[in-house]
Amino acid sequence: MAQGGDWGGAISSWLGYDHFKSCNGIHINILTMRNRGELLTQEERDWAIKFDSEQIMENGYRTQQATKPQTLGYAMLDSPVGTAAWIIEKFYSWSDTREKNLDEIFGKDKLLTNIMIYLVTGSMNTASWIYYGRREEGGRILSSNGSRVEVPCAMALFPQEMLAWPPRSYVDRLYNATQWTEMPRGGHFGALEEPTLLIDDIRLFARRFR
Repeated sequence: MAQGGDWGGAISSWLGYDHFKSCNGIHINILTMRNRGELLTQEERDWAIKFDSEQIMENGYRTQQATKPQTLGYAMLDSPVGTAAWIIEKFYSWSDTREKNLDEIFGKDKLLTNIMIYLVTGSMNTASWIYYGRREEGGRILSSNGSRVEVPCAMALFPQEMLAWPPRSYVDRLYNATQWTEMPRGGHFGALEEPTLLIDDIRLFARRFR
């Protein structure tokens, strides 16, 4: 079984699609994949308009990494403060801060550990280049003929996910969604932000494979 959020959501999707003989099921807490462009209902069309509007202020970092990743790589590796600013801004924008601030949700130790992983390993550069690779190679469209991930799929929807989930009708054309959980709280960093909610949902899904 595969599980993923962020880029892991895309990787898990491809594992379920391309390697269904070896992968019994996938659990994802983000939807990055897209169908070939069809928006079949008014609810789906309304979602697409709202999604595009919400992403306007989030597109800068994607564009930079997808077009000039090496420039950013040098800057981040040279400046710990710059790396911290780049990463903490995302935690601030993509977490569920409706009732708690970042320090209450994560604590400074976890946030600093996240930053230091990039700095100590020198991996900010490769983390940026993956965006360039997707722009060059594609990877958001599962198939040209509209086929979907047919292994059982579990969807965990955190309410403050920065990539707002489409309606169920859209998701069902991409995945064989056998479990659909709308979480009471949490955002993009679900595994770090609300680990108990996520783990319980994964366990619920995994029991079917015993």
